[in-house]
Amino acid sequence: MLHEEMGDATRVTLSSIAEQAAVSLPTVSKVLNGRGDVAPATRARVEALLATNGYSKRGDAAASAPLIELVFHELDSAWAIEVIRGVERVARANGMSIILTESGDRHSPGVGWIDGVLQRNPAGVILIFSDLSADYKQQLATRNIPFVVVDPAGDPAPDVPSIGSANWSGGFAATQHLVSLGHTRIGMISGPDEMMCSRARVGGYRAALEAAGIAFDPTLVVEGDFHPEGGQRRAMELLQRSERPSAIFSGSDLQAMGVYEAARTLGLSIPADLSVVGYDDLPVARWVGPPLTTVRQPLTEMAEEAAKLVLQLRKEPQLENRRMDLATSLVVRQSTAPLPAGAATAEPA
Repeated sequence: MLHEEMGDATRVTLSSIAEQAAVSLPTVSKVLNGRGDVAPATRARVEALLATNGYSKRGDAAASAPLIELVFHELDSAWAIEVIRGVERVARANGMSIILTESGDRHSPGVGWIDGVLQRNPAGVILIFSDLSADYKQQLATRNIPFVVVDPAGDPAPDVPSIGSANWSGGFAATQHLVSLGHTRIGMISGPDEMMCSRARVGGYRAALEAAGIAFDPTLVVEGDFHPEGGQRRAMELLQRSERPSAIFSGSDLQAMGVYEAARTLGLSIPADLSVVGYDDLPVARWVGPPLTTVRQPLTEMAEEAAKLVLQLRKEPQLENRRMDLATSLVVRQSTAPLPAGAATAEPA
């Protein structure tokens, strides 16, 4: 393996990579800089050699574009605005701008995203929900482009920097609040089952019921999608049962908006006939009628911490403290009330 001495460090030369890959030096340079005019098989061969030889494109922050790239799988929600606000604050404080990319799904950016990000060469990448494939991680590492995942959809690998929140505690607090008001038949509209935050909130919900001696009824838990339309559909299912719940805990404020609409359609009053708790504490939660009791997830602060971490990783790639979960808190407003006298209750466990 050929190396080139650089002070006290050794570094694989691009010419040696080119020789091993049987390509020209300009071709290796094109791969490194995310140029699209390289055959896929050639690109894969060069990338593999870069990784095998431990090549990293050295350089300080000034060598990258003064950008933080923020990657969503969808941008059409108030939730996204809170995240953008947090990243923008940190970017502005550091003389940078942000670039928004909508790509892929909850699990990973779409095909072709990596080529674009390598060409843009941002100071760092922040991904919402998504994780990265081993190949994408490798390509970012060789260009010294750090990344951080916010609110990861699954359990991130140990080497994945991430910022999340205390979802289990949030689910516990929401359910405990409803139990304290006398509710025992509590429905829950979770988020997508494959998402870690959804599973954690359901776990907190179940633990709060069990702590109060209330039997967990799996038929009262339905899967949502974090959107108002999905919340409405699932609430209609719960509220039209012969034994409807007296309260619903929604896995997001947007879903809770759907619960409000379902209650209106069925002639139910909130909170006299139905107590509702949301999750996130988006600004809209204060302005719906009645104002929504919800669990505050510190979205803006999570985004700020992610932006700070990605910039720190730019300077300190070997940083050990790469994961953080911020606290959640219950915000009580007017959408919850004590269970009316004489209302049906569930049997104790």
